[in-house]
Amino acid sequence: MRLARTKCMDRRRFLAATAAPLVLGAAPALAARRGGTPLALVTADLESSIVAVNVATGDVHRRLRVPADPRSIESIGVIGAVVAHTAGGRLTLIDSDLRVHSIAGEFGAPRYSAVSQDLRPTLSPGSPLAYVTDSAQEEVVVVDLRKRRVVERVGVDGPCRHLSIDRAGTRLWVALGNKAETLAVLSLAVPRRPRVVGSIRPPFLAHDVGFTPGGRRVWVTSGDRGRIAIYEARNGKLVRTIAADAPPQHVTFIGDRAFVTSGDDAILRVHALDGRLLRSAPVPAGSYNVQQGGRWILTPSLTEGTLCSFSERGAQLHELRVARSSHDACFIVGT
Repeated sequence: MRLARTKCMDRRRFLAATAAPLVLGAAPALAARRGGTPLALVTADLESSIVAVNVATGDVHRRLRVPADPRSIESIGVIGAVVAHTAGGRLTLIDSDLRVHSIAGEFGAPRYSAVSQDLRPTLSPGSPLAYVTDSAQEEVVVVDLRKRRVVERVGVDGPCRHLSIDRAGTRLWVALGNKAETLAVLSLAVPRRPRVVGSIRPPFLAHDVGFTPGGRRVWVTSGDRGRIAIYEARNGKLVRTIAADAPPQHVTFIGDRAFVTSGDDAILRVHALDGRLLRSAPVPAGSYNVQQGGRWILTPSLTEGTLCSFSERGAQLHELRVARSSHDACFIVGT
């Protein structure tokens, strides 16, 4: 079934509508030429802070005070970030000037966010949307990021955690738990009104989920064993399973490469998109999450409080201790 494209954000209208201007550069190199700084925003979970790290130099750029328990963080393109404060039931937005704003709406336990990434100004103007899992309410919550408020909720019949949106902004896959028997598949044909249209039962208990860059396939990692499943996004057909390290694993992508971490085995694996293993690199213990940003791969450590950055081919560039515990990281370009 062919789904409608997500409307994109007109950045000039977004700037006018918010109290905090966001950087306009669509690519890190372009923004850098305009004076922007490529930044990793890293959660300092136990210190009610976000640490901004210059990923080009590996140095701390600034520390931001935020509400307690910043558990996850997700980029809004390269112009800002959404932070989920799970214990406090809050969301905040960080702009490219590193100012922190509240997002209006009630949450039980917000977990992770996926942001509609199609920000091309040639499309019809709209507002960027964040889809946020609320594990306590068993809902995916839709947030209008321009207005900074909740606009819709949809029940998914499970304590939803990790989720992923395809590049076209038409589909959302959601893992219904840390060790999920089922993933919910949502249509975003009407972006502000997601609709559950199917489910996937992987050959293990699922943890993380990620669309490949072209949106053709979806990788699902395990919460209970050393396996990863690769699916056809179009019809949910299982293509193959591949070997992985200790669960839970997490996955992200750059170009024709998949990057998979195991925090318990302290390893980063680089795969081709067909699943072939290309190389491996050690990471600090507890480096569970992995995120792509610009031309970098970011791996924060929950137990060591470090941030490691890697090249798009998997070579380590920097390692920096930023906090006592760092659960998540994302990439923006600061002004």
